[in-house]
Amino acid sequence: MFKLIDGKAHSAAIRVEIKERVQSLKSENNCEVGLAVVLVGSDPASQVYVRNKIKGCEEVGIKSYAYYLPEEVTQAQVEELVTELVQNGKIHGILVQLPLPEHLDSQKILSLIPRAKDVDGFCEENIGNLCMNRNCLVACTPNGVMKMLEREGIAVKGKNAVVIGRSNIVGKPMAMLLLNADATVTVCHSKTVNLKEVCKNADILVAAIGKAKFVTADMVKKGAVIIDVGMNRDENGKLCGDVDFENVKDNCSYITPVPGGVGPMTITMLLYNTVTAAERSLTNE
Repeated sequence: MFKLIDGKAHSAAIRVEIKERVQSLKSENNCEVGLAVVLVGSDPASQVYVRNKIKGCEEVGIKSYAYYLPEEVTQAQVEELVTELVQNGKIHGILVQLPLPEHLDSQKILSLIPRAKDVDGFCEENIGNLCMNRNCLVACTPNGVMKMLEREGIAVKGKNAVVIGRSNIVGKPMAMLLLNADATVTVCHSKTVNLKEVCKNADILVAAIGKAKFVTADMVKKGAVIIDVGMNRDENGKLCGDVDFENVKDNCSYITPVPGGVGPMTITMLLYNTVTAAERSLTNE
């Protein structure tokens, strides 16, 4: 019998802890935690994400600063805004909502954000520190996965972990976090040979490729832990993950649903990173 990993419940519990930390900073250090969110253009999905991030801030007491820029904004204008936010002492975290319009150099813009305010965990210094298992701000989605495993009491040390997907946002940092937690990690991708056999060896299987119901029952080891990071639409337009949930669930010991699994943890870990950045700003970490 499998157990459903309830991302909503874990997220709600962590937000209570974040709210207490935010209140403590305000009462003990007169520090109001601030997060700046920059949105360029009118992409509907990005607008929804930004609204949810602002709503999350309100819930835990973080002051949000939202900046909405037109689609035709220039590279220089975005860089100028980000530079101002970096220099603003009231802002502890800066998030530039991706993807940016094609005419903008997103890598150059993101490189302006110093590691101390990089609450997305995307900058080269934070990624480098993650690779060396040093203290850093970690990409929100994979960090959320690790928090769920920890809170469920799922042992990672010594386990075979397989990550399907090698993106800079999820796959690679996910693999590094699992490796840092003493798992034996394999990263699979579109060029992997014998993918099914590799996945079948996983005690912990993380699917993060963006292909609806890609992971099927014959790819899953009996009793494995299945983490579904995907967010897709099936043939009926219904939300689904990268895992064929109905057919896989009876093969595994734990599984995350879509929606309601990894998704709620992503914004929660953004809030977690922001309050962590604020705390570190007081000690110049």
